[in-house]
Amino acid sequence: MPIDREKLAALAAQHGPTGHRFRNIEPTVSHGLGDFLRWQLGPGRRFPKGKRYNVLRPDAHRLNQPPEAPQLTWLGHASFLFQYGGINVLTDPVLSERASPFTFVGPKRYTPPPLDVAALPTIHRVLISHNHYDHLDENTVRQLHRRFGDALCFCIPTGLRPWFEKRGIQNLVELGWWESRVLSDDDEVFFLPTQHFSGRGPRDGNATLWGSWLIEIDGYRLYFGGDTGYGGVFRQIGDLFAPIDLALLPIGAYEPRWFMSPVHVSPEEAVHIHKDIGAQQSVAMHWGTFVLTDEPMDEPPRRLQQALEGQGVAEADFRVMQHGETHAFPAEVNQDRETGTLADGAA
Repeated sequence: MPIDREKLAALAAQHGPTGHRFRNIEPTVSHGLGDFLRWQLGPGRRFPKGKRYNVLRPDAHRLNQPPEAPQLTWLGHASFLFQYGGINVLTDPVLSERASPFTFVGPKRYTPPPLDVAALPTIHRVLISHNHYDHLDENTVRQLHRRFGDALCFCIPTGLRPWFEKRGIQNLVELGWWESRVLSDDDEVFFLPTQHFSGRGPRDGNATLWGSWLIEIDGYRLYFGGDTGYGGVFRQIGDLFAPIDLALLPIGAYEPRWFMSPVHVSPEEAVHIHKDIGAQQSVAMHWGTFVLTDEPMDEPPRRLQQALEGQGVAEADFRVMQHGETHAFPAEVNQDRETGTLADGAA
């Protein structure tokens, strides 16, 4: 269906920073240092064991000469390569050994990346959801900029421009919630809310925005969910953008719920998001790469399978990919954006 541009503009005008800090649209519990220490230092608490998953080697020919259908490759955690219509898009590219400002401490990568920057095809767009270290990796960003220069456009949340400019990166599209930018004749990006927070140090909490991205390429809508807790905002996104052809949704880093539920969805809530936004297909992310929270590394896909069955969603409609797997999604699930009718064979 066509996007209600007037409604989108009205929503964009409603939301901005409060003082010098941002906040979620819906009131959320804010856990401070005391709560963090209560979680980390609880009696008998320990992180689950790390697990290295099998990594498929992507076919270089297929990546450099992709099919006409939309094509997706999972690089681990929240990092994907999406290819369609001659445009190659990376989401939250993190290819380093640790999600940390340091090389010797911090969450380490248990499943290696299937590709390094040198092996990627030409990248045209990078979508950054927020500035946490497992989503914004300085080493990977610098390597991408060295290889592709200013031909590569970084799409970033409000407030992150100084971070990128400090590293010599100028081709930036900086957006607030509900804002959009036409990037070429064939693609447009929209920055949309999530329920999360930002910060890379003790003094910059919520000084930059967080969120999700929708990129529409030649009528095909890809939604990248970033990092989020569950809230009513996803029904708003669905009201504006459904049907969404393909959604990349987080399913991991959710335990303990008393601490994580405001900012990280469970697999059950990820299925709710899938339905709320009107996704035709979804792919799971944010699991199987780093140990960030208390659930076992292999639990999220098992709980997702149970949640799909419990909520009456076909397993084929919410896919769990292998690290390094490349999958083509048929473009015929596109809806006729003018008439609002589904193409033949669409679910």
